[in-house]
Amino acid sequence: MKDTRLSITEKPVDTLDSDLVVYFATQRKEMPPLCDTAVKALVKNAHALGDFTGKADETLLYYPLAGTRTDSAGARRILILGLGKADSQKLAPEFFETLRKQGGNIAKTCEKTKTGTLAVCLPQISGISVEKIVEALAEGILLGDYRFSKYKQTTRKKTDYPGISSIWFSCDKGAPSARKGAKKAMNTADAACKARDMANEPGNGWTSEAFADYAGSLADTHGLTCTCLGIKEMKKLGMGGILGVNQGSTTPPCLVILEYDPGKKADTLLLVGKGLTFDTGGISIKPAAGMEEMKYDMCGGAAVLAAMAAVAREKPRLRVVAMIPATDNMPSGSALKPGDIITHVNQVTSEVVNTDAEGRLILADALAHGIKTFQPDCVVDIATLTGAVIIGLGHHYTGMVSNSDDLSRRLEAAGQEAGEPVWRLPLNKDYIKQIESKVADIKNTGGKAGGTITAAAYLSKFVGDTPWAHLDIAGTAWDFTEKSYIPKGPSGTGVRTFIQLIRSWKKWNPAG
Repeated sequence: MKDTRLSITEKPVDTLDSDLVVYFATQRKEMPPLCDTAVKALVKNAHALGDFTGKADETLLYYPLAGTRTDSAGARRILILGLGKADSQKLAPEFFETLRKQGGNIAKTCEKTKTGTLAVCLPQISGISVEKIVEALAEGILLGDYRFSKYKQTTRKKTDYPGISSIWFSCDKGAPSARKGAKKAMNTADAACKARDMANEPGNGWTSEAFADYAGSLADTHGLTCTCLGIKEMKKLGMGGILGVNQGSTTPPCLVILEYDPGKKADTLLLVGKGLTFDTGGISIKPAAGMEEMKYDMCGGAAVLAAMAAVAREKPRLRVVAMIPATDNMPSGSALKPGDIITHVNQVTSEVVNTDAEGRLILADALAHGIKTFQPDCVVDIATLTGAVIIGLGHHYTGMVSNSDDLSRRLEAAGQEAGEPVWRLPLNKDYIKQIESKVADIKNTGGKAGGTITAAAYLSKFVGDTPWAHLDIAGTAWDFTEKSYIPKGPSGTGVRTFIQLIRSWKKWNPAG
């Protein structure tokens, strides 16, 4: 993500020299929307004409004339945004999402008008702290201002919009709290945009080595511990899943491990992200149409690694370990074949019925090895794992399967707060029975019925009694619900959920 300067000031916005000044208006029944006195006349007039009621997502763009009452010093444009009915009875997460979306709308207006400098007059909402208001708005603006143009060379023009260079948030009081919110937003948005960058990279641009290099750079910068296991170490440990998926490739696999330890007696959270840098399906090859999107099959790994950047900056009182099993899945004379049997790191044997069900094979080894090595209090894995989750939940919810009610509740709350909702699916012996094999301990598919759940059932064989949750982001990692702050292509889903989960962490109670 490009550098955007974000500042907090107690000066009125009409004293700031900016390309765009933003005000907010809240909806009132049969009355003009409530807004700052500087734009009250404008809003009242627009309301009388029936053009503006203050509903969420309503916008009013105004070009002030010099010398008029609404001339905001050097401001070239004034934007007024509706927030809807901002009553204290509304659920806070729902209102934060409204603010996030309005932040995205601001970014879109900035792009349309090629705005470089932005000044925002913060709304005062009863029952909502200025810290949370700034956090949600800034997050939406920064996420909405995202663009990926690394590979645009000969088509790049001097007139192309480079993005917002600076943002001022003006508040009457509470500047210290506002700065806390701004810092959180910067950390969260930077991490989410980095995950988007990773996903936007082509298969020949983001490989297993790239995962290792980025983890190493985070470790060097922030004092984290980074370990990368290669083929030699994997063979010694018996990681038949990762090695099996990789055996058709010319690019070596890597198990990237990045650890943050606060140095005190703390709970341990293990995050495991699928790092499939390109998925052809292997011998069970995918159709050609749309295969270019399979560069996104590493979005789980990107989410885990990007979240660690925020962890490193914020230094929570929680030990966080990130693991990314990274490889591609290619067809060749040496590739894994349907019917082959592999042995995982915990000695569980698996019949590979379909080589396109490869994500669970690499996650299984990482989960088993991570739990044995770090003995976490709980573990969460995240992966673009099944097309079945799109059939079940569309592109609006991330599917979740878990053996822990407590961990599920925490993830549901974190997802709601972040605007990345998750929906829990069941898991019992009937689903586990679907992956029984006649020739091995298990098989890697359980048929079309309940495909998301049977994929999770496979992973459950590698976590034992450790509290565990699996997040299937195949429907939300790209083509996520259309929002003003979510771009076309990869969304960065999972990053903000993990950051929120860690920020709100409470001591783990084994009894639940």
